[in-house]
Amino acid sequence: MRFATGDNLAVPVARPGEFEPLAIGSLAVDPPVVLAPMAGVTNHPFRSLCREFGAGLYVSEMITARGFLMGNRLTKLLASSMPDETPRSVQIYGSDPVDVGEMARALAAEGVDHLDMNFGCPVPKVTRAGGGSAIPLKPRLLARLVRAAVRGAGNVPVTIKVRKGVNDDLTTYLDAGRVAQEEGARAIGLHARTSAQLYAGEADWDAIGTLVERVTIPVLGNGDVWEAWDALRMMRATGCHGVIVGRGCLGRPWLFGELAAVFAGREPDPPPNFGRIAEIMVDHAERLIEFFGAEYGLRQMRKWCTWYTVGFRGSAKLRAKLVRIDSLDELRAHLAAVDSDEPFPLNALRAHRGKGGRTQRVVLPEGFLDDRDDDTPPKGPRSAEEIAAWEKALAGG
Repeated sequence: MRFATGDNLAVPVARPGEFEPLAIGSLAVDPPVVLAPMAGVTNHPFRSLCREFGAGLYVSEMITARGFLMGNRLTKLLASSMPDETPRSVQIYGSDPVDVGEMARALAAEGVDHLDMNFGCPVPKVTRAGGGSAIPLKPRLLARLVRAAVRGAGNVPVTIKVRKGVNDDLTTYLDAGRVAQEEGARAIGLHARTSAQLYAGEADWDAIGTLVERVTIPVLGNGDVWEAWDALRMMRATGCHGVIVGRGCLGRPWLFGELAAVFAGREPDPPPNFGRIAEIMVDHAERLIEFFGAEYGLRQMRKWCTWYTVGFRGSAKLRAKLVRIDSLDELRAHLAAVDSDEPFPLNALRAHRGKGGRTQRVVLPEGFLDDRDDDTPPKGPRSAEEIAAWEKALAGG
C-alpha cells in the first residue's frame, strides 16, 4: 500500500541517475536531504535517531556565537557531538563579524565538517534588534558576516539559510543568493516563506526555482516537505539541488528512511504502527536523558510525546497524561495502555506539528531601512544574562 495524500498519490520514485548527491564543498550528501536546524529540536539525541533511519545531512539547532565564545554551558552542550556523528554539521548565529569569525575558527579546529549560518530567524526579539532575518535587508552587512565565517572556517564548507524576506514588500532572497555566491558560501537554503508568514500558508516553491536560476551555487529548498513524495515534487518543480526537512519530521524520524527509499528508486515501507512508535518514543526519551540529564531530558520529551501521537485514536487523552511524565517508567506505562497494533493514521501525514499557523507584523529598529548600505553590526547581547535571555527567545521561535 502506498502511503501518500493528495497530489502525491501519483508521484513516481526517483529514476536511476535522476538526482545527483548534494555537493557542499567536499561533502557529498546522498540522498540530497538535510535535516533543518530547529531550536529546541535538532539536538544530538534527535539527530542520532534520524540518522539511524536514513542517510543525509543532520544540522544542529542554532548556536549563538556570543554564547559559544563566552562558554555558556548549554550553548556548548548543544554545539557538541559524539564520535559517531559524521559528518558533523553546526548552525551558527551571530550579527558581529568578529564573533562569527572566531566561532567558525573554533568549530573548524574541533573538527566540524560543515557550518550553516542562520539569516532567517523571525523571532520578534531578534528582528527588533536588527538581527536574524533582518540582516539580509543590508547586503553589505550580510557580506561581512559570510566573509568572516568563510575565512574563519578555512576548508570547512559554509552555507547560509534565509527566508524570502521580511514580508512581501521587502524580499531579500535574491540579494542573499548573490552575496552568498560572491563571498564563498558553498550553498544557500531558502525557506520559501517570509518572516511575516512565520509558518503559515503555503511555501512559495516558485521562489526556490527563481533562486536556482539566479545563482550558480547549490540551492536547497525548504518548506512543506511533509511526505517523502513532496521532496521529489519540489526538486522536479524547482530544479533545486537538495531539500531541507523541518516540521514534517517532528515525531516522525522514520521520514528519513522513506526519503532514502524514494531517492533510491524504491517504494518506502508503510509508517510504523503504534507499538513500534512507542518503542521509538522510549528510545528517544532515553537518549534525551543520557544527553541532558533526567530532569531536563524528560521535560524535553513531553513536547515530543504530543508530536509522536498526533492523529491516533484517543490521543488527546493520552497526551494529557504524557505531558506530565516524570519518569521513563511512567512513559512506558501510559504507552502500554494503547493498542500496539493500531496503524499510523493517514490523516497525520500532513498534520502540522510544532509551529502554528499564525502570522506576524515584523518590527525593525527605528530607521533601519534609511541606509540599506550600512554595514554596522546591530547591537546584540553581550553579558551572560543578556545572552541567556536572547537564547531563550530564540528557542521559543
